[in-house]
Amino acid sequence: MKLGTLAPAVLALSLTAQVVGAQTAAPATAQPAVNAVDPASIQALKDMGAYLQSLDRFRASTSLTGERVLADGQKLMHTASATVDAERPNKLHARMWSVRSEREIFYDGKTVVLYNPAQKYYSTVEFSEPNSVLVGKLEERYGVEIPMSDLFTWGTPAAPVDKIESAMNAGQDIIGNSLCDHYAFRQGDFDWQIWITTGSKPLPRKLVITNRGDDARPQSITLMEWNLKPAFTEATFRFTPPKGATRIEVVPVKAK
Repeated sequence: MKLGTLAPAVLALSLTAQVVGAQTAAPATAQPAVNAVDPASIQALKDMGAYLQSLDRFRASTSLTGERVLADGQKLMHTASATVDAERPNKLHARMWSVRSEREIFYDGKTVVLYNPAQKYYSTVEFSEPNSVLVGKLEERYGVEIPMSDLFTWGTPAAPVDKIESAMNAGQDIIGNSLCDHYAFRQGDFDWQIWITTGSKPLPRKLVITNRGDDARPQSITLMEWNLKPAFTEATFRFTPPKGATRIEVVPVKAK
């Protein structure tokens, strides 16, 4: 699942902080059930999305810790990092790396370049639509995911909130050096939590996803850092093939 759809992609952790809008034990004379979806928590998502859509340019850096479940149920943890440089409407540079692999995506508003630094292979695709369209088309056509792609869809019709089954305010926490409001949501087989900076710049700072569809309940944890005044140049989004690089054809995924 992708959080861009606010559906399965984003802890069944016990929430020790005070929970706003949570249900309590029913009294002897049953009362109508409390709405599991706290409207204020949904509004917080909308406010965050609107703010993200208002940013003309930004650099977002993230560190991801995820769990892989073996056949015998044992969990293995892995880590990865990424940076995304974006300028509206249609310029983007993303770099993703871990001990296992590294790849980059360049988009200058005319051409998308997919680059594998280890093999020095690169592929090009002509494209001219906004970043919000690019992130969906790359995955749909070529199976290529841009890290933190939800940053381009939150606050748009591509990220509906009407399918959320449970939403609550779980208090506040400090993430990095920022005071954040903590929210927890449930949809389908996924539970997810998000920490959003308080105040006039509601940026997502932490995201935790639990897959309840797997008995092992694997989780992923993403931490995000922000630069809202990055010093970009045209070269930031333009790919110049290094010496020895080889251009190859990118193959579209087969239609299901």
